Amino acid sequence: MAAEEKKTAKTPHSLILENRKSLTATGVSNVDSFDEQTVVAYTDLGELVIKGNGLNINSLSIETGELTLTGEVSSMTYNSDTRPSGGFFSRIFR
Repeated sequence: MAAEEKKTAKTPHSLILENRKSLTATGVSNVDSFDEQTVVAYTDLGELVIKGNGLNINSLSIETGELTLTGEVSSMTYNSDTRPSGGFFSRIFR
């Protein structure tokens, strides 16, 4: 039971955007990709896509789930969790 409870426990998630120049996100479990225009991060609430110009990741701690970045943030969008859950046959034979 203890292992199941750990799997279902969610990390608190928040976004703090200051003057569209500095973003702090908590509850981040992974960063999939990043460049100066786009940062793709995974949270318990789904995939978070941050778009802008001159984006730079200042720090990322997977242990604490905190991501900080600077640059001109133009949008933040959540997509449903798109991480693969298995192959073709696992989706067919559920």
